[in-house]
Amino acid sequence: MVVIKVYGSSSAGNSYVITDGDESLMLEAGIDLRKMRDVNWQSVKGCLVTHEHGDHSKYVHKLLSQTGIDIYASEGTLNALELPKHRVKILESLKQYKLDGWTILPFDVQHDVAEPLGFFIQTPSNKKILFATDTYYIKYTFPGITHLMIECNYALDILNENVEKGRVGAFLKNRVVKSHFELENVKSFINSNNLEQLEEVWLLHLSNNNSDEKRFKKEIQELIGTPVYVG
Repeated sequence: MVVIKVYGSSSAGNSYVITDGDESLMLEAGIDLRKMRDVNWQSVKGCLVTHEHGDHSKYVHKLLSQTGIDIYASEGTLNALELPKHRVKILESLKQYKLDGWTILPFDVQHDVAEPLGFFIQTPSNKKILFATDTYYIKYTFPGITHLMIECNYALDILNENVEKGRVGAFLKNRVVKSHFELENVKSFINSNNLEQLEEVWLLHLSNNNSDEKRFKKEIQELIGTPVYVG
């Protein structure tokens, strides 16, 4: 049974642990390890990092120094983080990797950083997890997704209202639109994939000001008919 634990999913910090049987996989390193005391670090086979922004990578150095876990990310991300060479693994987009019982397929996403990635993950029990955050578009489709972990950062109507009322500036709006997944775009991505095997959805990285948790959960739930959780 796959268990997804969210330790943080916002601009304040992001980190997730997926457990399947006796093995776990960590996604992102943006949360202080002291807030993750219930993690069995010996079960964690690696930590995948999508990109170098601090809310996703701030604690990579502590993870390396305090645990035996290696970091997996793109070359662009690793160079930006200036990590030691011996405890990191370079991932290339659309090249498959094995981490013990896990199979990882990185794919390129659209964000304002060096070389951001999303991950299509097959667990030891053959569940298929799609993890994508901090991207405004996904150009690929994926077969047999059972667990969808996807950013749903903002709704355009809420963002536009905030701009009109002076709560959000035009520059910030332009950055958000070109770097984060919007509600209707998330729906379009869902509709472009065959989700007959989908078991659950996690909506991640909701904006503090430009989102509506209850609305997002309700609209995605109505679209797919499977349990929806907000990280």
